[in-house]
Amino acid sequence: MLLIVSGPGGVGKGTVVARLLQEVPRLWLSPSWTTRARRRGEAADAYVFVDRDTFMARVAAGGFVEWTEFPGNGCLYGTPTIDAPEGRDVVLEIELDGAQQVKAARPEAVLVLVVAPTREHQQTRLRARGDDEATVARRVEVGEQEEALGRRIADHVVVNDDVARAAKEVAGILDRYRTGR
Repeated sequence: MLLIVSGPGGVGKGTVVARLLQEVPRLWLSPSWTTRARRRGEAADAYVFVDRDTFMARVAAGGFVEWTEFPGNGCLYGTPTIDAPEGRDVVLEIELDGAQQVKAARPEAVLVLVVAPTREHQQTRLRARGDDEATVARRVEVGEQEEALGRRIADHVVVNDDVARAAKEVAGILDRYRTGR
């Protein structure tokens, strides 16, 4: 199976996915690439951090299933061609633009949109990860547009008001698809 977890910046999709991976061992998270700098406190393996030339060389070689440039900061993000271990379901934690690209190529993929319970929660999460006020304002504005689009194209919407509950809800969605219920 291919599970896409998407949502605006600051909704906690990475935290939900991390919890999901702990609870459902058969899942494999495809590592995303980015040209942005590593954030303060961010794990070195949170992304494959590369420079723009390296990223664009991989694009030219057809080495991504999706990629996008985030508006406003010029950073590139992408999902490399998927090479999951045998018997594992694949999770992509990606932005909405990438989710649309993957769904167009793989319509059977399950798209879960993660949203914050309120804009204030989203702003608090963005600040906690070190974003400055201008970035927070821009991410929230873009996030409103992304959420509206996501609600139209997602197979499921999960409100991240509690990480454990949200991860359990995503696990239940995955289980229903696997068992055909």
